[in-house]
Amino acid sequence: MKFSVETWAPEYGIGFDAQQLEESTDTVDVGVEVEADDWSPVTPAAVDPPACVLFIDGVRRIDVRVWISDGELARAGVCASVAAGAVRCTRSEAHVVDAAVMRGVYAAPSEAAGPIVTDHGTYEFVPCASDAPDSVYNGIHEQMTRLETRFGNDDDADMVVFDGPLRGRINPKGVGYIKTQHVQYLPESEQRVLQLLDAGQRTPLFLIGGAGFTRWSWYLRLPGPDTHPLAGIVRCELPGVGSAAEAIRRADQTTATLPRFASEPHKDSRAPQNLYPIAGLENKLRHRLGDQSKLERALRIAADG
Repeated sequence: MKFSVETWAPEYGIGFDAQQLEESTDTVDVGVEVEADDWSPVTPAAVDPPACVLFIDGVRRIDVRVWISDGELARAGVCASVAAGAVRCTRSEAHVVDAAVMRGVYAAPSEAAGPIVTDHGTYEFVPCASDAPDSVYNGIHEQMTRLETRFGNDDDADMVVFDGPLRGRINPKGVGYIKTQHVQYLPESEQRVLQLLDAGQRTPLFLIGGAGFTRWSWYLRLPGPDTHPLAGIVRCELPGVGSAAEAIRRADQTTATLPRFASEPHKDSRAPQNLYPIAGLENKLRHRLGDQSKLERALRIAADG
């Protein structure tokens, strides 16, 4: 029997499963760099490498689930902690430059809801659209995104890489880095080009429009074990502003830059997509979230008080 083994750790799902991709509801223009019939792998043009790259990421954790008393009703909510920070990488060193933590109570709007003060800090009330689990989860995710946005204004950085989609962030140096693929943006004929990419190559640029936010986007392949046809494939995006020529220049620069930060399977269970600066930052941020058992105890004491 012939088979291949995915290097991506199974507890994280799969980095790229072409059979499980959801069809995009956005409009997609695949002809912004080359005509659709001419799609083929692109080797980046020679560009000056950035002297300083800033990687930004965030983590989140539900500390406890709570019930908020509202008269005769009990409303569901969660107490969660989010953290975000940045790693600055120059050609000779990398270090965490900043990090921040925010704790919140996430629930549907209610006059009975408010902040919770504990011995280990205050959980500020964050109203969500409803108390449905998806709504609460989105509220936590949006809070993490807002926290991440604080760290993208480094004047010395030549490139700012956000781990995940840009989600409406307009940063002139910003690049969204999507390591896990859930949506199929390309028609089948262009989607097949992904399997033809060598490490360090990218697809032609395409333009994604929808929800009031347009993005230039492309796929690239990172170096690593060739375990299956889509191994090491990630998607990048830029704010859909400026000219196609400028977006192509930035796509070439990004495609030439990111492979040197790719992780290796013997060091990271999400290799090569989980870039080393992002992996290191995630570890630092999870430490900054604090001891969950102590936070839970503090919340129980506050509830009894």
